[in-house]
Amino acid sequence: MSDNEQQEQALPPLQVNAQYIKDMSFEVPGAPTIFVELQNASPDIAVQVNLNAQPLQENLYEMTLQLNIKAELNGKIAFIVELSYGGVFTLNVPAEHVQPMLLIECPRLLFPFVRNIIADVTRDGGFPPMLLQPIDFVQLYRQRLEELAPEGNA
Repeated sequence: MSDNEQQEQALPPLQVNAQYIKDMSFEVPGAPTIFVELQNASPDIAVQVNLNAQPLQENLYEMTLQLNIKAELNGKIAFIVELSYGGVFTLNVPAEHVQPMLLIECPRLLFPFVRNIIADVTRDGGFPPMLLQPIDFVQLYRQRLEELAPEGNA
């Protein structure tokens, strides 16, 4: 075995180099009256999750987990949270494993931090902390593959 092969085998398959808030917005357009209305009711909350991955250099990728959350009560917006949370990852895996790693494992590692940020910002915004339920990134990946598959292969 050559020295290069030994070094490649010694490298971890996934390494987190950085993680950061790329963009964040929190709005309470109905304040202060929405707080009075929420005392006797619970809002309907819609959560949208998007993933975006892009190469930076050889074996180096940025993966961004984007959440758009809207809470509504009787047609009035209680709050809106938009968070784009990124991570820079080094992947030392065969090419066929890069996409699943980027769209399953990388967001899985970022999610606890995203969940904490959302809980903090909603609490600091005057609402009970919003605790996001775990996200099934495997299922999101499968849905994405189905959407990208040609119609004839279904």
